[in-house]
Amino acid sequence: MPFAVYVLGLAVFAQGTSEFMLSGLVSGIAADLHVSIPAAGLLTSAFAVGMVIGAPLMALFSRKWPRRRALLIFLTAFVAAHIVGALTPSYEVLLATRIVGALANAGFWAVALVAAIAMVEPAARARATSVVVGGVTVACVVGVPAGALLGEHLGWRAAFWAVAVVSLPALVAIVTSVPDERSTTSGADALEASQASEGPSVREELRSLTARRVLLTLLTMALVQGATFCAFSYLEPLATRVTGLGAGWVPALLALFGVGSLIGVTLSGRVADARRSTFVVAGMASLALGWIALALSAVSPVATIALVFVQGMLAFGTGSAMISQVFQLATGAPTLAGSFATAAFNIGAAAGPWLGGLTIDAGLGFRSPVWVSAALMALALTTAAVTRLACPVSLTKATVVMKS
Repeated sequence: MPFAVYVLGLAVFAQGTSEFMLSGLVSGIAADLHVSIPAAGLLTSAFAVGMVIGAPLMALFSRKWPRRRALLIFLTAFVAAHIVGALTPSYEVLLATRIVGALANAGFWAVALVAAIAMVEPAARARATSVVVGGVTVACVVGVPAGALLGEHLGWRAAFWAVAVVSLPALVAIVTSVPDERSTTSGADALEASQASEGPSVREELRSLTARRVLLTLLTMALVQGATFCAFSYLEPLATRVTGLGAGWVPALLALFGVGSLIGVTLSGRVADARRSTFVVAGMASLALGWIALALSAVSPVATIALVFVQGMLAFGTGSAMISQVFQLATGAPTLAGSFATAAFNIGAAAGPWLGGLTIDAGLGFRSPVWVSAALMALALTTAAVTRLACPVSLTKATVVMKS
């Protein structure tokens, strides 16, 4: 595996830490900037909105950009946004930096996934992709709890500085290790050809992505991620104000969620290929039951700790399998399928904290976002059922088309 692929994973680790770390910092940000906890929670939604907008746009813009230059531009903008965010006393400026950072993150993702695949032989593509995407799960295990720990002892701004500092080695390594050309001789086959001028046009890719089954799958993915982020964004106040755990427990709880997510992604990659549709439906049903159980038992420290781990495992295991579903179904969109999956993921990440904040503002308590998560999972299961009834196309058949 080329060293450059691991460099991309390091950068994704820093960006994933930034995306998720606010779940452990909302109280500190709210107190420092004199805003409500739901307003601080909206900073997570702002990042997600930037990802939703940026994923398809940056994927289009970066189609003709030299890879190394594009990666450097996006990562530099990401670092700059976090430096400004760490310095500002204004909630509005911080909100703006979250959007800018997300746009840069989306652009980096759009280029990094293509670059990682292009640098390896066809047989190693799945591994290269897992290294890049694995940066997100490692962020959940290490980066997010570390950010919460820094926030508790040094203030939330220290976590923003840490993200910027961790990104700097990746900037240097990209300069020295990532090829600047759009394609390489390694792995130069149909995928690389599709990324060159002979590949499908933007219109053809969009036509593939707007097929009914693909759109319903993307909607289901957004609902699942909305449920995940609705509860996850308010995990800190749930744990400290409902469960009764001390603030020192929050980093450990976030790390536990991250460990669960890492295990979930690993198991999904090994198990889901054989019966992906069944795996996804079972995962969604289990998630729905898990959120209901957490809402009912949030006053119990033992139950809360156990369910945080289980829900992290189910959420990321199911989510990663759904991303593979999109690639299987949208075989005519080799460039944009990943960006649309990223957009759907982040639509859920934006809507979830917003909906959870509405229930808190309505005076329904800090366990109310978990009930919203359960409701979103019920909608996701309904949408999945409609998809299977209205569009009974076999995923196996889609896989055969993709391989051919």
